Amino acid sequence: MSQVMEFHTTRPHMLKDSKEYQSQTLMGGLSGFESPVGLDRRDRLRALKTGDIGFVHSWDINTAVDGPGTRMTVFMSGCPLRCQYCQNPDTWKMRDGQPVYLSAMIDKIDRYKELFKATGGGITFSGGESMMQPAFVSRVFRAAKEMGVHTCLDTSGFLNRNYTDEMIKDIDLCLLDVKSGDEATYKEVTGGVLQPTIDFGKRIASLGTKIWVRFVLVPGLTDSFENVEKVAGICEQFGDAVEHIDVLGFHQLGRPKWHEMRIPYPLEDAKGPSAQLKQRVVKQFEDHGFVVY
Repeated sequence: MSQVMEFHTTRPHMLKDSKEYQSQTLMGGLSGFESPVGLDRRDRLRALKTGDIGFVHSWDINTAVDGPGTRMTVFMSGCPLRCQYCQNPDTWKMRDGQPVYLSAMIDKIDRYKELFKATGGGITFSGGESMMQPAFVSRVFRAAKEMGVHTCLDTSGFLNRNYTDEMIKDIDLCLLDVKSGDEATYKEVTGGVLQPTIDFGKRIASLGTKIWVRFVLVPGLTDSFENVEKVAGICEQFGDAVEHIDVLGFHQLGRPKWHEMRIPYPLEDAKGPSAQLKQRVVKQFEDHGFVVY
């Protein structure tokens, strides 16, 4: 079991509201975790760098959503992109998450490992963008692999170089979000650039990680024939590593969070794709030889 460093404790007056801060540790799907409340800034940064803590938004147990079998999905805090259709804008800032000990996360996986093995499930890190916290996530994955538990990373791949090849070798499956095949559209959708996603997909494919590509279909934004063809072309670069492509229809389930956080929502009046549109996009990918869901 990994050893956790000792921490200095922040004095109460250094917290915005110490009672409120401590109560939040037990909220947001984080009950059951031992969480270091009141780290001072020096220890917080040091522990984040070493992976002795991770900043977590929430976690849940689900089936056939974030990888095969029954899975523990951990939503990490912090994301460098600002996707127009983001369902979880409350995960954008790392500081809004709660610090969780590495040992507490590993203990949680150990508690469920027999369930994971029985169902072919495992641990999935999502976000936000879990690649913002490579030390914590990779150390958890290493521990999971030692237990014989399947590992899955849900990512945009935008932070490609945050992960070393050694870290990647502990990832069994990657849910890779290819948000657009066209550079200009990718910039419009995310505020970022496309190439790191391509580079990451090629790296993990070369190292033996299986890939499930995820593509969000937004009418009027990502749905053009040319854009979908370019997404298919990107997926072809990953070769046989791609097991299937998920075409995910846009929906408005995330809109209440944008409103609650008083962030202008760019897709306020957008509609989900029609059955006809989705069928066209699915066929485009199938014409390239992919299995599509």
